[in-house]
Amino acid sequence: MRTTEEAEGFDGEASNTSMISGASSPYQPTTEPVHARNVLGGIRCDVDYLKSYFGILKVVEVVLSLIGFICIETIMMCSPCGGVYFFEFVSCSAFVVTGMLLLIFSLNLHTKVPHVNWSLTDLVNTAASTFFFFLSSLVLACINHRTGAEIAAVIFGFLVTGVYGINTFLAVRRWRLGNGCQGAPQTSEYMRARTASRGEMEARPELA
Repeated sequence: MRTTEEAEGFDGEASNTSMISGASSPYQPTTEPVHARNVLGGIRCDVDYLKSYFGILKVVEVVLSLIGFICIETIMMCSPCGGVYFFEFVSCSAFVVTGMLLLIFSLNLHTKVPHVNWSLTDLVNTAASTFFFFLSSLVLACINHRTGAEIAAVIFGFLVTGVYGINTFLAVRRWRLGNGCQGAPQTSEYMRARTASRGEMEARPELA
């Protein structure tokens, strides 16, 4: 009996010792679940953007740029070919860049890179596309062989120029409103800091 009681006593002391050492140990097991990082967790299709003016304009720009590029690619022979090559480069570049921006905005990828001024980026793209599409369409209209593909490319070129022009106007207005909204809090913060500093100087004249 004594041996059994001593064994039970040793077991109790061992369990108490392990509980104390476990409580004092800095390496405690955690019961919180470990969640794997999901890098693409915030990506979703922004239907509201696609239904907005900017989303609709982006879709129309991509479609018209692609149609213009397809029309100019169907031309097999040209002499001179400067106007054709210029329009081909502009339509392909506008299709790729605008398509990427449409993908970025519609999937909310721009929120992953907040340090980029996306409003200004969109403004630069639309303004540059407006200018170069107008110029390339004008050159192709003056230098062409009056084939169906060239005439169609010129028509779609001027159409997409108008769409880009509308987008540029809206982008400029959005950019100005964004800068105004950002500038107002900075100005009020600056005035508040100056007021606080002036009050501290008046309360402590020895700092003057």
